[in-house]
Amino acid sequence: MDVNKKTYKGMKVEKNILNLIGKTPLIHLKNIVAGFKGSFFSKFEAFNPGHSNKDRIALYIIEEAEKSGILKPGDTIIETTSGNTGFSLAMVSLIKGYECILAVSSKSSKDKIDMLHAMGAKVYVCPANVSAEDPRSYYQVAKKIHEEIKDSVYINQYFNGLNVEAHYKTTGPEIWDQTSGKITHLIACSGTGGTISGCAKYLKEQNSDIKIIGVDAYGSVLKKYHETKELDTDEIYPYRIEGLGKNLIPTATDFDSIDFFIKVTDEDSAHTAREVTKSEGLFVGYTSGAAMQAVKQLNAMGEFDKDSVVVVIFPDHGSRYMSKIYSDDWMNEQGFFDATNEEAPNKIEYI
Repeated sequence: MDVNKKTYKGMKVEKNILNLIGKTPLIHLKNIVAGFKGSFFSKFEAFNPGHSNKDRIALYIIEEAEKSGILKPGDTIIETTSGNTGFSLAMVSLIKGYECILAVSSKSSKDKIDMLHAMGAKVYVCPANVSAEDPRSYYQVAKKIHEEIKDSVYINQYFNGLNVEAHYKTTGPEIWDQTSGKITHLIACSGTGGTISGCAKYLKEQNSDIKIIGVDAYGSVLKKYHETKELDTDEIYPYRIEGLGKNLIPTATDFDSIDFFIKVTDEDSAHTAREVTKSEGLFVGYTSGAAMQAVKQLNAMGEFDKDSVVVVIFPDHGSRYMSKIYSDDWMNEQGFFDATNEEAPNKIEYI
């Protein structure tokens, strides 16, 4: 029941948290880029209420489906997700009154899976290291559930043009406005491709000289496909980073708008995420570490000069990776601590 309108008079309140999606801050990076040429800024998407950039597409796609009549009261929303899109969809579904069913990759952190369940979604955890065509893959599981449930809508973010449109209408314009049009480089991770493609389309319309650089994982096909326009299955092998790279070609990725891709390792990305947290006070997730690692590699390659204005998108929050990159035990299990990257010396002490 709505509160009496008189109650709201003179109060500065939001109807619900969906009104808080977007308009995330652009934060000046300093310590982690000390000695780098240029100026560096992070688009900190963890400030969305669902703590990731996926809030943008969840709200946009659902509201567009409502407008078109595809989505009706009482319907069920179904999606494949590495975790962040699922959480955002579950959040929006909860507020708008839809059921939400999610097919999740087993590569997703336990933190993410528990959060999806806590938000009220029904969750199916599917094996990560199978082909996209395998009936056990989260792609096929979601399709099967959609076919079986009447009055359900499959979001299908990897092949949904609204994924790109959401960022074209929000994230891209925000970055342009926040930099007063001075941006020279955009660096963003590519998974579904929606964020980088939507931002690229908008920014290149404003200034075609802006460089758009995609970040990919070792074990993913995106970089090779961008260079050859061929899907090379020999590029596919297991890797740890969630939400980065793909073993298929998402149509939501506009490869023509991306100038080039750079690959980063699981290990470097994990350590760089921890470095961002400890040097900038920004508690970032695994893909944010990957994006920042790309910045470090590009700087070493001489990509930037003193006039460069570089925006790097940090997609999500570190709280979703407590059992992974922020766990010394997990880092040890992966062999990520060595002579170069040693385990943190400060231990928790119990009195």
